[in-house]
Amino acid sequence: MDRSGPRRAAVRLEHVSAPPDLPDLVVRALRMSLERGYVQASRSETGRLLATLAATRSGTIAECGTGCGVGAAWLRSGAPKTTRVITAELDPGLAHGVMTMFAGDDIDVMHADWGSLREHAPFSLIFLDASSAREWPREEIVALLDDGGMIVLDDFTPCPSWPPLVRGRVDTLRLEWLSDERFTSVDVMVAEDTSVLVAVRR
Repeated sequence: MDRSGPRRAAVRLEHVSAPPDLPDLVVRALRMSLERGYVQASRSETGRLLATLAATRSGTIAECGTGCGVGAAWLRSGAPKTTRVITAELDPGLAHGVMTMFAGDDIDVMHADWGSLREHAPFSLIFLDASSAREWPREEIVALLDDGGMIVLDDFTPCPSWPPLVRGRVDTLRLEWLSDERFTSVDVMVAEDTSVLVAVRR
């Protein structure tokens, strides 16, 4: 009996966490990332989680730090058509490049820092990376949320212990969000080397 076929299939399945097809918006944003030399963007595992969470949201969704638009593309691909998606980017080259790329795609791209999002609050979901969240006052981020609103923070290193650690030290950012009694929170490992924190305001 030839066992090579089944063995090959098993190996392939071990490395496939989701269907390989990507939304057109995401493909365009990834292409822009590569063209501009950015090899780090929202990975597909995180993106699929973003799209799934966005599918539950109404009102307005915000992203802090557009980059090349990969996160915004995933949010828009999952969110209901009636849900507004807005993203802010401080770098003028990136902001205007993404504006051009998403022209007509129902994504509002702002050339601005995160503070400028206040005029569009409250938000049903705010997406930002962990490094940005470490720099910004947490209470100011919370103030942008609607009742029942959701914070999504990516780019964490998975940690099975409590309290969560990063480079051998307590990860105070993750600890604060996971311990905040105003939120129901979970740390989701989306890949062996990446986890995403999801916090929903009670």
